[in-house]
Amino acid sequence: MVIRLHAGDPVEVGKAADLLAAGMVVAIPTDTVYGLAVDPSQPGAVDRVFALKERPGEVALPVLVTGWGQVEMVAGTLEVAAQGFADQYWPGPLTLVVPRRGRFRADLGGELAASWTVGLRWPDHPVVQALCTAIGPLAVTSANRHAEPPATSAEDVIVAFTGDDRLSAVLDGGVCDGAPSTVVECRGLASRCLREGGIRWDGPTKASGGAGLTI
Repeated sequence: MVIRLHAGDPVEVGKAADLLAAGMVVAIPTDTVYGLAVDPSQPGAVDRVFALKERPGEVALPVLVTGWGQVEMVAGTLEVAAQGFADQYWPGPLTLVVPRRGRFRADLGGELAASWTVGLRWPDHPVVQALCTAIGPLAVTSANRHAEPPATSAEDVIVAFTGDDRLSAVLDGGVCDGAPSTVVECRGLASRCLREGGIRWDGPTKASGGAGLTI
C-alpha cells in the first residue's frame, strides 16, 4: 500500500527524503504536475521508475535541481544560450537539454547521447526545493503510466499505481495542474524547442543568438 504523506508537514517531507535516500520511488508535487522522483545516485532507483512508469528505455529521465550549485554539479558552467534562458526563467517550467558535466555519471536511461547530455530543470516549488536541498539532484518524470495523462493530484497517483509496490509513497501537495515544462536544447549560442509547454516559444531571434521565450 502506498504511504500518503503531507507536503505541508516538514516531518513528513523529511520522511519522503529518507525514502528517496534509500533508493525508493516517491511521487511528489511540482510546479507543473505530480512527478515520480528518485535519487539517481542510488543503485536500482532509476530502473524502478522505468519499470513503474513502463517508460521506454531509450527516453532518459530529466533531472530537477535547486540552486546554482546543483546546476553546476550536473551540467558544469552553462553555455551562452542556456545561461540566458536559465537567468530569465529559472526557477520555473523550463527544461534545458545541455551537455552533462563529466563527473555527473548517474545512469538516467536513454540512448547513448543521454550519457553526455541531460534535461535539467529548477522548479518553482518549495517541496521540490526542500527535497533537492536534502538529497541533491533528483531524477523525476511525470507520475503516470507511459502514454497516460499526467497525475494532477495525490489521489490520481494512488489510483494510477494501485497495487504496485514499486511506488513507496506519495507526498500530497494538493492540486498540481500546471502546463508541462517547455523543453529547449541548447548548444553554445544555438537553441531549438523540443516541446512547447508553460513558456511559449517565439522562434529564432537575432538578439539572443538562439530563440525567444515568453510567458
